[in-house]
Amino acid sequence: MLTHISNQNKNSQVYLADGLQLETTPISYHDHVQREDSLNVDLPMIPLIWIRHSTNNFSDFCKLGEGGFGPVYKGNLEDGTDIAVKRLSKTSGQGLEEFKNEVVFIAKLQHRNLVRLLGCCFEENEKLLIYEYMPNSSLDSHLFNEEKRKKIDWKLRLNIINGIAKGLLYLHEDSRLRVIHRDLKASNILLDQDMNPKISDFGLARTFEKGQSEDNTRRVMGTYGYMAPEYAMEGLYSVKSDVFSFGVLLLEIICGKKNSGFHLSEHGQSLLVYSWRLWCEGKSLELLDPTLEKTYIANEAMKCIHIGLLCVQEDAVDRPTMSMVVVMLASDRMALPNPNHPAFSVGRKTKEEESTSKASKDPSINEVTLSNILPR
Repeated sequence: MLTHISNQNKNSQVYLADGLQLETTPISYHDHVQREDSLNVDLPMIPLIWIRHSTNNFSDFCKLGEGGFGPVYKGNLEDGTDIAVKRLSKTSGQGLEEFKNEVVFIAKLQHRNLVRLLGCCFEENEKLLIYEYMPNSSLDSHLFNEEKRKKIDWKLRLNIINGIAKGLLYLHEDSRLRVIHRDLKASNILLDQDMNPKISDFGLARTFEKGQSEDNTRRVMGTYGYMAPEYAMEGLYSVKSDVFSFGVLLLEIICGKKNSGFHLSEHGQSLLVYSWRLWCEGKSLELLDPTLEKTYIANEAMKCIHIGLLCVQEDAVDRPTMSMVVVMLASDRMALPNPNHPAFSVGRKTKEEESTSKASKDPSINEVTLSNILPR
């Protein structure tokens, strides 16, 4: 099993369980996809034989789950440190471009609310990323499970909301790169041992140059239900498209239900429209997950719902920046503007959303994650 990974020198040292010491050379990528000037990244290149040993040759017993990128396996270092190995599937909707993209971004970004990348591997047609292991899996596995949701009280949900907001603020304004995530959703929020949130999956992320505020793509990729309307319909993305996704996620955390499929419930409306109408009628607290009845603080819940509605407004210009969101979450006295009508729910589904981010196989101009889309 892997026991030690070092990347302090040009030749990285890795130690095996039997005490054998080997040397590896850090991998350096030139990302020509994001922008013309290359982004160079140094990471330990971890031998495939070690990874196979650590995951019992990618056995089903070690498999943690599967996403759009491919399966994820649990392994561990000799000192007991657990790791998660993400393996690019040969049939994945995401390919080498997204794989390299994730390495480039996550290796350059460090924040307590971002998942940490330990190394990677390119051998024998395998493409593998090695991350710190998150023992509490992803947020969606708790939030959308009837039993597990009962254990996420108001204080914990508020901590998760704040952590996600701070992680996103770091990406947008405080990191070495100005990063637009483009696929923020419950399944891409991992939870550590103390249930602290960590943003993951940077395969679709993009950077902005200094002074750049938005960009356009003909290749729309992401997850319906979380996509801002200007991105889903026109391929236009900016920090405000991430803010929209955050707003959807915030409202999901509050009510314990998915935006996708919400219109099939007794409410007959999208989560966003339903939340807005309750707010207009002065009944916002009716949105709260019933399991929070004995733990929530009314003014905090009202403020969070209000902020969520500001984030999902149809016009991107009206949405706050993440720096403003963090300030609003921290303030008890700040006067918040009234939200406008939220964007119409895009790409609603009839089945439970898969925890994936894969491109559509439809040969149209826009490639998007979709599943059983209903006419609007």
